[in-house]
Parts: sequence; structure tokens; C-alpha cells
Amino acid sequence: MNKITIIIFGEPGSGKTTQAKLLVDHFNLIHFDTGRFLESILFDPQRQNETRIQEEKKLFSSGKLNTPSFVVSEIKNKILKIYKSGFGIIFSGSPRTLYEAQKEIPLIEKYSGKENIFFIELKISEKEALKRNNQRLICKFCGYTLLKQYFSIENIKNCPVCGGIFYKRVLDNPEIIKIRFKEYIERTYPIFDFLKKRGFTVHKIDARPAPYKISQKIIKVIESKK
Repeated sequence: MNKITIIIFGEPGSGKTTQAKLLVDHFNLIHFDTGRFLESILFDPQRQNETRIQEEKKLFSSGKLNTPSFVVSEIKNKILKIYKSGFGIIFSGSPRTLYEAQKEIPLIEKYSGKENIFFIELKISEKEALKRNNQRLICKFCGYTLLKQYFSIENIKNCPVCGGIFYKRVLDNPEIIKIRFKEYIERTYPIFDFLKKRGFTVHKIDARPAPYKISQKIIKVIESKK
């Protein structure tokens, strides 16, 4: 039986990465975080002299989506390696544009099987997205994201998971978040019509509750369809 694939859409700050991390073990999947993967490429010291990398790095740092053809060229082989290793994938933040969806979804269908692909959209308001992203802290070492609304500790500096140092991403600047939110509406929304025409359903879930409650809803959606 083919492994399932879960694709999580959502505005910035809706909790895509958090949900992916919570669900990987439950469904025995590999988490492919496209944003982090691209960030590692764009800030790779060994590639800083490449003109294309310099151009894409500027887009990334401004909050705008990277050029779709560049994204597909960088992630396609990574996706194939995961599927060929025998694992299913949970995507957080990919595909982000119609072009990417047109190139990625047929590939995913081939290796996962159309009946084993599940689409989730986490819904959040722009106001809530700004609040969450402005407070977000990420561990430099393990990538743990601190959810400050559930912690009363002020000025926390070290990760409770590994002891690493927390930092704030450039992308979490309020003005950049507004750009990212606008990009999502203008460039990601068209994917939903594309998926509908291919016979898929995108399950919309309120992203405001505690992460474990959202995970429970996602699990229920997927297990009811399996």
C-alpha cells in the first residue's frame, strides 16, 4: 500500500510547521518543510556567489514568494528521494503557487496514489497572524518553536527542548508578515481551484485553538477517509 501524503496550507502564523511536527509520528511520515529547505539553500555560504541565489535570497528576505520555477527545480529531487525511500510525506508550505502545484501534484499522485493524498488548510485572520508571528521565537539548533501564549516566562532565552538559543526570524517582522499574508491570498488561493478540478477536497480547519486540538481534527479527517 502506498504511503499517505498530507499537504498543509495556511497563512503565515497559522501553525503549518507545528502541525507537521505533531503528525509525523502518528502517520509515520517524513516532514518536508519547504520554507526551511529553501532557507538553507539561499543562506548556504558555498552558494552565495551564484547570481540566482542572490536574486532569490532578496525575494525570500522581503517576504515575497520565491520564483516558482526555482522552487520546483530545487525541491523535486528531494521529494523523489523521500518517496523512493518508502516513506510518505507531510508538506508544510508547499506548493505555494499555481505553477508549483501544476508541477508537484502530478508527481505526488504518481508516488502516493491520488486516494492517499490529503489537503488541509489552516485558517487564521491577518490580525492573529501578526500577533503570533511577532511573538514567535525559534531555536537555532533544533528548530523548536516557542508558543509564547502558553508560557508565562518572560525574556526566555534558551530552548526547553535542547537548551539552544532562541532567535526571531527576519520574516516575522510585522511589515514582512503583511506582505507574506498578501502573497498567500494572491498566489496560493488559485491552487484551490486547481485541486478542485482534479477531484480533491481541501479540508478547512480553524487554526485558533491549541495545537493538539487542531491535530486531533486533522487526524479525524484523515482516518475517516482511509
